[in-house]
Amino acid sequence: LLAQHYIMVFYNPGRTTGYPDEQVEKGFRYHYLGGGNEVGNVGVVLEDKTQNRLLLDYGIAPTNPPKYPKEAPFVKDAIITHSHVDHLGMAPWLPANYNTNLHGTQLTADISRMMWNDCYKISSIEKYPLPWDKRDIDTAMNSWITHEFNEPWKQNNWELELLNAGHIPGAAMLKVKSEEKKILFTGDFDTRSSPLTNGAKPQDVDLLFIEGTYAGKNHANQEQEIARFIENIIRVTDNGGTVLIPAFANGRTQDMLIRLYQHCPELDVHIDGMGKKIAKLQLENSRFIRDPKLLNDAWNWSRRVSSKSDRKKALNSDVIISTSGMLQGGPAIWYLNRLRHEKENEIFFTGYQAEDTGGRKLQTESKINIFGKETNISLDWQKFSFSTHAEHKEITDFIYACDPSDVVIYHSDPETARPHLVEELTKNGISTHSPQNLSLIHISEPTRPRLLSYAVF
Repeated sequence: LLAQHYIMVFYNPGRTTGYPDEQVEKGFRYHYLGGGNEVGNVGVVLEDKTQNRLLLDYGIAPTNPPKYPKEAPFVKDAIITHSHVDHLGMAPWLPANYNTNLHGTQLTADISRMMWNDCYKISSIEKYPLPWDKRDIDTAMNSWITHEFNEPWKQNNWELELLNAGHIPGAAMLKVKSEEKKILFTGDFDTRSSPLTNGAKPQDVDLLFIEGTYAGKNHANQEQEIARFIENIIRVTDNGGTVLIPAFANGRTQDMLIRLYQHCPELDVHIDGMGKKIAKLQLENSRFIRDPKLLNDAWNWSRRVSSKSDRKKALNSDVIISTSGMLQGGPAIWYLNRLRHEKENEIFFTGYQAEDTGGRKLQTESKINIFGKETNISLDWQKFSFSTHAEHKEITDFIYACDPSDVVIYHSDPETARPHLVEELTKNGISTHSPQNLSLIHISEPTRPRLLSYAVF
């Protein structure tokens, strides 16, 4: 199994790519290097009959072992929708080998170096190979061309435009206008507003590429979930315990910080890990933040851990927010190792725990590897839903509002998630595409007349 995953990364630029040499005869062709029939690991090539071509995202799935997309063909331009590793983890390989321009928002570009450094650090510690070298990070940073939301630019015969995706600050959808079609790639998106971002807005398009991470599932009511979260925070702290919140650095850390500041300003909340640096970058790029003053106030209210003595003081606090969100490392492991001895302390998970991660192992086996040793964890834990991916109803409402002729569903589990979307959309007469990695799909004429309303099943 390891060999099957690892062999993917031994790229020979331009020689080992499976992308076809044949030109597109009419319309558009899309080709998934990864993310077509899986969550994460995203990379999709779009090309038209004029040989205008771009790559949307180029990520790594942070599984154990990691999964890599197939080698990209030559691309002059790549769009990076946001700064999560499953969408940009492979991007340094592009400018290093093809001198590719990376396009995205300024905040995505600013955070990318930190994400790539972390990717490289983890690969070195866990002994899995990367196809790019640490030196390629500098090359990649120099290749960024940044864009504001709602400010189009030209790529040959296409007009490209980044739009707010509502996923994390700086996350973008990509709109492509050609003489033949209007196309939208959602990337990871959410139509609900969060403390950090406003929700994504639908666009009138012919062809829609949409993520389906939560197809077939709807999230908990957010007001009720926040109330349950705060109620349990107060329960633990009133009993003299400390709540450890393992949080993703990019988005979730800052989201949890704001919610605690809004609802429990009397608490002593400490923040540790890479999320501190990302919060600073978010504040420096405040135009991508829904309420910059609120984030700044929450930031100044919290206690930032910056030394060993700070870390020891945090053990006596009410709440600790720390990376890593899946308990794969980071300061959260250090805190867990010390908090685990007092039964009054609890762990609050606020994000998805992937298979083969420390968080999933703790939830299913009450064990976790701490500094190389399997350790029993007897603490109680709670799970809360604060996802910033669109749920099923939000996905379908977004699709109906965009009124496309064709919908390509990607970044979705092909067995447990995507079929739910396909079934509903098909009943409503919408042509759906369920891409497989490495498959070639041509789209020219619309496969059905466009409609203005649909029945929802």
